[in-house]
Amino acid sequence: MITVTRAILKLSGELFADDQSHLSFEKYDTVAKQLIEISKTTKIELAVVVGGGNIFRGREASNYVDHAEADSMGMLATIINGIGLREALVRNGAKDTRLMTTVNIYQFAEPYIRSKGRHHLENSRLVIIAGGLGIPNFSTDSAVAQFACELKCDIIFKASTVDGVYDSDPRQNPGAKKYQLLTFSEALNQKLNVMDLTAFAMCEKSKIPIFVFNINDLNHLPKIINGDRTFGTLIES
Repeated sequence: MITVTRAILKLSGELFADDQSHLSFEKYDTVAKQLIEISKTTKIELAVVVGGGNIFRGREASNYVDHAEADSMGMLATIINGIGLREALVRNGAKDTRLMTTVNIYQFAEPYIRSKGRHHLENSRLVIIAGGLGIPNFSTDSAVAQFACELKCDIIFKASTVDGVYDSDPRQNPGAKKYQLLTFSEALNQKLNVMDLTAFAMCEKSKIPIFVFNINDLNHLPKIINGDRTFGTLIES
């Protein structure tokens, strides 16, 4: 059983959208309340990496658009979500929440410095990290893998649209097999779509396990931390 003292949670930007809008303050509020409850219940040190897919994804830009500029727009989209989530956390009682960005935007957030991030976590502050890695061509999967290593996290929690890793897409194949436990080698050999390959290789090298679960089960994170793996799939060395 993995002892979790410090964890990093990857949240997809789509979590902050609803049927009426790409950006929902009610969704920020819901997630913030869940994160506060998780912190109170488990007492773990928690960092959160936010995506920006509800607003803009660099890879969705047209072929004639410069891809580096499109990725820059995607990084800024994650910062918008970071600001929205921080505001909701502070308003709901987590007043010492810190937003850190890899892009220099000091009017709105602290610059991401790994030693400072570790200091915030050691002092029981919720830490949101936005801006991806601050450079084009790298996804937020790569960012969460890098930050997990730099912040010395025990595990990566990857919120997904399905409840774990399957041998095929369960939305297309009702008979898809769900895995509860995998090794990094098994996931690579079977070409299972857990993270992009760069991020996955980083996790394998740093030996930081990944737990993939359905974002709708975010409120069950305390059970997962306490050893209940039925909510998703654990990938480890």
